[in-house]
Amino acid sequence: MACCFLFGKKAKQTTEGDEDLHSVKVFSYSELRKATQDFSGANKIGEGGFGSVFRGVLKDGTVVAVKVLSATSRQGIREFLTELTAISDIKHENLVTLIGCCAEGSRRILVYNYLENNSLAQTLLGSRHSNIRFNWHARARIAVGVARGLAFLHEEIRPPIIHRDIKASNILLDKDLTPKISDFGLARLLPPNATHVSTRVAGTLGYLAPEYAIRGQVTKKSDIYSYGVLLLEIVSGRCNTNTRLPSEDQFLLERTWALYEQGRLEDIVDMDIGGDRDVEEACRFLKIGLLCTQDAMARRPNMTNVVRMLSGERRISVEKITRPAMISDFAELKVSSKERRPGEARSPTTAPTTKSFTTTEPFSSSETPTQSSM
Repeated sequence: MACCFLFGKKAKQTTEGDEDLHSVKVFSYSELRKATQDFSGANKIGEGGFGSVFRGVLKDGTVVAVKVLSATSRQGIREFLTELTAISDIKHENLVTLIGCCAEGSRRILVYNYLENNSLAQTLLGSRHSNIRFNWHARARIAVGVARGLAFLHEEIRPPIIHRDIKASNILLDKDLTPKISDFGLARLLPPNATHVSTRVAGTLGYLAPEYAIRGQVTKKSDIYSYGVLLLEIVSGRCNTNTRLPSEDQFLLERTWALYEQGRLEDIVDMDIGGDRDVEEACRFLKIGLLCTQDAMARRPNMTNVVRMLSGERRISVEKITRPAMISDFAELKVSSKERRPGEARSPTTAPTTKSFTTTEPFSSSETPTQSSM
């Protein structure tokens, strides 16, 4: 049976009928096992840095997404539920809704509302066939929606929530293609030595801000960098990294910057957008993406200003657009570190880089077998 745990000054157990109190529904492991048909591979709809996601049907017929956390929680059950209560209280149109969890022994499982259209990684960028057609109006709405959700996490939640893993597979779409950011607030549920950003997952590397990738420095600005890369993907319909393409086209950010310098930004806009293709607005979005990916953190706008620029309420500071931080810069650091002779001392700048970037070549960032991530 499902029950609810409530947290205020004292924790107590109550029934589902109690209202007007902050709560998170707790499911038994057997309930979720039954709902997902024993976590069947046929029901697996995604895999991200936090764990695998399964489609499930509860006893009352409610369809849910069940995320099995891959790392053992650093907290006891009580602390885990307290953290989840805080996360479940965060409500926004552009954030995924947490509806419950399971905490039995070492198992930690999260239950979310199910979103019919999976993730941007699978529908817009994926190599699999999708019946969804993303015209310009839909793409602009998705770009603005994600920006609003991220601005809410950064600037309206206290303390602010830094997502750390903004990418296409973490942007889920409901039946109306309203975007929902998933995996926010979950970093604190994992052990201190567990990272939920796996560079072994193809494509993740391309979203990482340089200060995060090289030094492990996490700020709002690293989220903003990742959003900038995502924005380029939405406008172009291309994955941020695809090593099967010619060298000049492998990295989307590099290609976008090259075309910007040549005054040919429109060349990167997706030709499949359809009849409502607005090239001028699309190029404006691309410039915002370049602003968000500036090498210097101070040059990146905050998310509130990003929303204002996307909506046309604020002028784009074109004079601030300089060469962004490129994934190839990191790759060069990796190559130079690999070329060191045996026994040669590591430099302080290259050592973290070799640790951070373990990837499998060749890859396209849309080619993970299961791409949605809750």
